[in-house]
Amino acid sequence: MNEAKLKRLIRMVEDSDIDELEIDRPFGRVRITKRRAVEPPEVIAATESVPARADSLLAPPETSETAPAPAPREPGVVSIVAPMVGTFFVAPAPGAKPYVSEGDRVAVGQVVCIVEAMKLMNEVQSDVAGTIREIRVENGQAVEYGQELFTVAPG
Repeated sequence: MNEAKLKRLIRMVEDSDIDELEIDRPFGRVRITKRRAVEPPEVIAATESVPARADSLLAPPETSETAPAPAPREPGVVSIVAPMVGTFFVAPAPGAKPYVSEGDRVAVGQVVCIVEAMKLMNEVQSDVAGTIREIRVENGQAVEYGQELFTVAPG
């Protein structure tokens, strides 16, 4: 392979999204590899518990237009809201028993659901003891920060 063709191949690799090119021909073998200045950090999935706020006055951020407004409810009923943007799951795994159902009693610190964000499974805990009145989102639904997930009657 002549020098002009080799330089053209090098420019093609540099200008493309590929990191490596290897050509094996009867006249010889050529391998061109791009070097990256900085390697991206390795992402490690983890599970952590994130307490949810039971403050019924907490509203979604003003920039969020997709989060539904809380429905009017009886006095004393509070909300468990999404602590982050992600995907809502009622159970630890597909086909597993849900953490809670409507009518179940919950204790402070009890896991009530998971919100998956960027491949991290974040357990959402109740910070109020009471009875789950309503589950406000569907399993697998995308949720916004501050969106109401559950209503709880304290007691």
